[in-house]
Amino acid sequence: MTTDLDTDLWIRRFHPAPEAAARLVCFPHAGGSAGFWFWLSERLHPEVEVLAVQYPGRQERRAEPQIGDIEDLAASIAGVLRPWWAEPPAFLGHSMGALVAYETARRLRSTTGSGPAALFASGRRAPSTVRAERLHLATDRELVAEIVRQGGTPPALLEDPELVAMVLPTLRGDYRAVERYRHRPGPPLEAPVTVLVGTDDPKVTADEARAWERHTAGSTEVLSFSGGHFFLTETEHQDRIGALIRSRLLPGAAPAPERA
Repeated sequence: MTTDLDTDLWIRRFHPAPEAAARLVCFPHAGGSAGFWFWLSERLHPEVEVLAVQYPGRQERRAEPQIGDIEDLAASIAGVLRPWWAEPPAFLGHSMGALVAYETARRLRSTTGSGPAALFASGRRAPSTVRAERLHLATDRELVAEIVRQGGTPPALLEDPELVAMVLPTLRGDYRAVERYRHRPGPPLEAPVTVLVGTDDPKVTADEARAWERHTAGSTEVLSFSGGHFFLTETEHQDRIGALIRSRLLPGAAPAPERA
């Protein structure tokens, strides 16, 4: 049984909006935390309430075991989200978060009969596509270089040895879970899927993005943004993404701006 304590542990509500017309559950990337989605919560409040997932092994959950398996993580999150399932929220995940969101959606559809209202998959290839990646076996120096290359963390933070030593085990554990994941066949989702990709993201090719259509009986749309893997940290893209979500979740909302 899910308790208030479980919810407090797993879900961050930066701008509570009990009367919101829609809700959006946001899943962070590898090494990321719920706070990554503060900007979106701020933009969408109060019409859309953001529920940001906090994975174990980071920040105030640092003492907990790291993520071991994507499917086990999704099962835990699905249990926590059940209280909101009378009116299913939409899901948004970036990178690893898109994969966790998808697997969470599959479990909720299986146990409740309904999946999320919509799925926004950012910076992640379709679950059924496979690459031979082994970053979880890289040296600490190689992992830091990868973080710098992706551009998701201010370089100044990576100059702090104590911070790096604290972050790397969690990041390595996340990579291990993602790189060992293999998609299990099953019924497709019914929700519309919107795939958000950076034009210079080495993590997602055009074909890998379009392959999300294999995983839903609903519509699939691929939208491109200038930039790399962390394109959504750019303010102009955040404005467009906020408008895009509003247009999809709120009837009568203004359409999202054209491609940036």
